[in-house]
Amino acid sequence: MLTRVDRVQIAVRDRAAAAERLAALFDAEPVADDTVAALNAHRRTVRAGAAVFELLEPAEDGPVAAMLARWGEGLFAAGFATRDLQTLASRLEQHGVPFVAEGEQLFLSGEGLDGLRAVISHDSPPTPTTGALLGPLYEVTMLTPDAAAAAARYAGVFALDPARFCPIDSDLYGYRGTLTLFDPPARLDRIEVVEITDPARPMGRFYARRGPGLYMCYAEADDIDRLRARLDAAGARHAPSAHGAEHGLYIHPSGLLGMLMGVSRTTFAWTWSGRPELVVPR
Repeated sequence: MLTRVDRVQIAVRDRAAAAERLAALFDAEPVADDTVAALNAHRRTVRAGAAVFELLEPAEDGPVAAMLARWGEGLFAAGFATRDLQTLASRLEQHGVPFVAEGEQLFLSGEGLDGLRAVISHDSPPTPTTGALLGPLYEVTMLTPDAAAAAARYAGVFALDPARFCPIDSDLYGYRGTLTLFDPPARLDRIEVVEITDPARPMGRFYARRGPGLYMCYAEADDIDRLRARLDAAGARHAPSAHGAEHGLYIHPSGLLGMLMGVSRTTFAWTWSGRPELVVPR
């Protein structure tokens, strides 16, 4: 029932300043300002190309304020789209996953989902943006003690087909798990569900501090060199992808509101997603 990774939510101390940062990095533009009662937070929604970011500033005590107090700014929740919110809400109830319906979104605290906090919206694909620095978001990474069990849980709750999933592992980054692809080969969108194999690596150290939860997100970009130049101009620390600087990069949390984000050249992520033949040559 999930169709896309359509946004991420970021906990921030000042949503106006955070929006300015995303404008400097990605030419992000404001879409809306409102308040989310379910989170006790003011929200500024911005769009950068095909990617949507919801910037959450606490209004009062609540989960956003609690995250900021404990961990500081960073990735708060994954955002998914579905074509049928009502049916998905019924499915969540059947699986015992609590949620709050507000406006045209469902807010999931992570209870019953191994800590996966999420916001689910009606699928409304963005209008393609020519020349955008950033393409669509397509992945969120979930750290868990048992990747196979978590992937099976998500398949059941969100009506995903395990036959479409792709195993993944990395000695370099110290993890193994599953890409719960929603709709391959049409789209890359998925939850990357992983468990740690090397606690000495950065992902392992993050897990040791925080336990199960969201770690990072991934987006595509047509022109990695152009994006890298913009990051340099904005003073945002970044590192090349293990597959080569021409194919992608990682934006350090220090430059991106406390959130780690990978960016891969458009289609290149099929290299490790089970369909390398879909990669368009550079």
